[in-house]
Amino acid sequence: MTTTEQDGQDRGRLHWAARFEDVKNATVGSALRRLHWDLRLQPFHGYGSSTRVRVLAKVLYAAPGSPADFHDKPVHDMRTMAVRGWRNFTSQVAPFRTVRILLGGREYSVRADRSGIVDVELDVDLEPGEHEAVLWTVAGNEVTAEISVFPPEATVGLVSDIDDTVMVTLLPRPLLAFWNAFVMHQSSRQLVPGMPMLYQRLAREHPGLPVLYLSTGAWNVFPVLKRFLYKNGYPDGALLLTDWGPTNTGFFRSGREHKARALRRLAELFPQRRWLLVGDDGQHDPSIYAEFAAEHPELVEAIAIRQLTESEQLLAHGTLRPLPSRRRGADAPLTVTAPDGHGLLAALQRSEVIS
Repeated sequence: MTTTEQDGQDRGRLHWAARFEDVKNATVGSALRRLHWDLRLQPFHGYGSSTRVRVLAKVLYAAPGSPADFHDKPVHDMRTMAVRGWRNFTSQVAPFRTVRILLGGREYSVRADRSGIVDVELDVDLEPGEHEAVLWTVAGNEVTAEISVFPPEATVGLVSDIDDTVMVTLLPRPLLAFWNAFVMHQSSRQLVPGMPMLYQRLAREHPGLPVLYLSTGAWNVFPVLKRFLYKNGYPDGALLLTDWGPTNTGFFRSGREHKARALRRLAELFPQRRWLLVGDDGQHDPSIYAEFAAEHPELVEAIAIRQLTESEQLLAHGTLRPLPSRRRGADAPLTVTAPDGHGLLAALQRSEVIS
């Protein structure tokens, strides 16, 4: 079931905050249409296999005369990418709009959800490699989205957390999302030592390595995160982010459930591929990965956990020690820990996951 289909089923049971958001979107959208604002699409990096791919985008309003690629350009042109996330929160979403997709010579018609998000899986016939999907709502506002089709011979893939795994912000976790989104300049984000080297080593050892960055960050900061990864030498890959808006049950989506659901989706789409799961011990990554491994032990190559310092632990959840995690059984996958990418690489080499 797609996100849009699930959203439609749950709409009658929405939390009051979600109903309020729907009224706001309808009221503001109506006003913008009267001012002759147009629909625009912000494409995200999709991924999939030769027979099924996931396409991601967001439908937004834009002032008259704005170029069709005003959100597309920052993703594809690193020199012009926005460096502060707050700019990406000033746009108004356009819910439930029909979006056309042209990919591999076939045209598809899909529908955005109540948050303006397009998140669909399409049956395709594509060669492994990089492809471009063309998306539009009306003639003239076409944009292109990157689609990575993973080669079938790539038996190992990489799933990586972002905050405190590939970069460090050094802020209390309650302020982290706000700071990342609205304040922090991308050059102020601190690189976790050795992590780009670790991921580059994996990419060299596994040609065509599927790379996915799984985070509880909002789709609004996609351009900022893309730029950080690009500038610091991380392998290119799709970002699996989430929407911050209210749901049918509360004010915010569950970050833990977002990650668990994303992993389950990977298991369905790639039932033969094994994943190296990389995260940190500041929140719930160890438990989430352990639970996934218990459900799908055949799909986990290894788990690598970055150990936060005591000060980072304090900022992450208020104590000096890591949060309790799910106990691993005798048949649990290999799990290595270290404070940075250098240590994780050495541990994975000792365990012969990396030569």
